[in-house]
Amino acid sequence: MCGRYSLNKSKIELEERFQAEMLGDFKPRFNIAPTQLLPVLTSDSPKGFSFFYWGITPEFAKNKPVSQKLINARSETINQKISFKSSFEKRRCLIPADGFFEWKRIGKKTKTPYRFTLSDEGLFAFAGIWEEYENDRGETNHTFLILTTEPNKNVGEVHDRMPVILRKKDEKKWLDSYSAQEELIAMLRPFPAEEMSSYTVSPLVNSVSNDTAAVLRKTSPIDQFGNYTLFG
Repeated sequence: MCGRYSLNKSKIELEERFQAEMLGDFKPRFNIAPTQLLPVLTSDSPKGFSFFYWGITPEFAKNKPVSQKLINARSETINQKISFKSSFEKRRCLIPADGFFEWKRIGKKTKTPYRFTLSDEGLFAFAGIWEEYENDRGETNHTFLILTTEPNKNVGEVHDRMPVILRKKDEKKWLDSYSAQEELIAMLRPFPAEEMSSYTVSPLVNSVSNDTAAVLRKTSPIDQFGNYTLFG
């Protein structure tokens, strides 16, 4: 499961990296959580950022609040599940990020938060799908979820799943409506561990209200008593 990520980059950096225009302002995000309104690039508009809510309502289940939506889907069955098959075929998206968080259990009660990034700490894109639904007020909302896969060696030491990070060369193909399904499925694999880095972060990340740079600072691993030390 991927339930938290970061996008600590400027609007200009996002536009340059993805060659897409972003209308309006954007402030770096350090502790992104489900239900929030976030930038994505869709198969319908690959040259302009859209803002969708994180958490999808499957096509057959309308008018549910965002909090009840699904935030992840297993890539291994994405083309088979009735909940996601149509979105996978017609509504794929890129979710920009520069890191994601997972928690490692230490003992019975303590979990240590880790942040995973590319080795150069640059921008990348999760593979996602998107959907639209009509809420109780008759308004149309757009939503997305992140596809997950088996973990690489690095992530596997912390968690049994990881988000699908697409190769830069595959991003356009992921959005292309003419890409063959077999080609798309082949992209949904663990990102190479040797091209990623990880480190422990402060328990500040545990609360979604903490959306500041302090969340990303390196710490020493949390011990059995839950103590931690900030570096830098």
